[in-house]
Amino acid sequence: MQIRIGLLGCGTVGAGVVSLVRRRADRVADMTGLRPIVKTILVRDTQKDRGVSFIDERLTTSPEDILADDDIQIVVETIGGIEPKTYILEALSRGKHVVTANKDLIALHGPEILQTAAAHGVSVLFEAAVGGAIPLVGPLKENLTANEVTDLKGIINGTTNFILSQMTTRHIDFAEALQMAQELGYAEADPSSDVDGLDAARKLVILASIAFHTEVHLSDVRVEGIRHITATDVRYADEAGYVIKLLAVGRDRDGELTLAVRPTLIPKNHPLAHVSDAYNALFVRGDAAGDLMFFGRGAVVCRQRARLSAISLRSCGI
Repeated sequence: MQIRIGLLGCGTVGAGVVSLVRRRADRVADMTGLRPIVKTILVRDTQKDRGVSFIDERLTTSPEDILADDDIQIVVETIGGIEPKTYILEALSRGKHVVTANKDLIALHGPEILQTAAAHGVSVLFEAAVGGAIPLVGPLKENLTANEVTDLKGIINGTTNFILSQMTTRHIDFAEALQMAQELGYAEADPSSDVDGLDAARKLVILASIAFHTEVHLSDVRVEGIRHITATDVRYADEAGYVIKLLAVGRDRDGELTLAVRPTLIPKNHPLAHVSDAYNALFVRGDAAGDLMFFGRGAVVCRQRARLSAISLRSCGI
């Protein structure tokens, strides 16, 4: 049986989705009995070279070719930003499952999107919205439901971790480390969202909402970036036995939440001190499980490999 997918957007990530679905179609079919097929792709320009050849996939500039097609059961959104909210809500209201890695949209409009999905009996999967390929959302939503999670603490922005790692190991200043990150494709031309802590704050909103079973807003997070960190700060920290990391922290103390993203001194003997370059890591503390650590490549590395690790057709429940 075929499962037909509508793809919103076909940039680097979207093209990666097309390639990944093709490579893994047989495997998914063997595991689930369902063969994924990308049927229609929404783009702005159907003539643009996207680095992938389209065989059976249809390119369109009209979202209705996906949203109104009853043959399409899953919509994968790779456009980014807030603009796709209308498309996602429409897809859900028409009974289509949605997969997205859009952290901005989930952080700002997650409750509305999830409520719409529940009202129409469909799923929204957004694992790759936080941590790239690291499974964080699934364990918090499903595997740790018997736990009362009290603490989240981690490095969830690969760009800033790369910059701080280079400042530490190469003894260079922030501007030079940022330039390296941009040249390697780890940082955008405008790095504000990363270096000012907003990207990590949006991810923390998503994780905290799930872990603490409450609605969390971006305004609830105290945010401080790393622009002001100097080579001298890094050297003094090293001499004192610490490294500086941009840490996202969430704590629940009897229902009172504390949420912050800020540069933090980490003792060199702590596992998070050894999370370097563009890697991410998250500590989770549960009353039954104790301390757990999730570690792996962050989203900036995954984007370079043109992968979207959020797709899990079997968990769509179809």
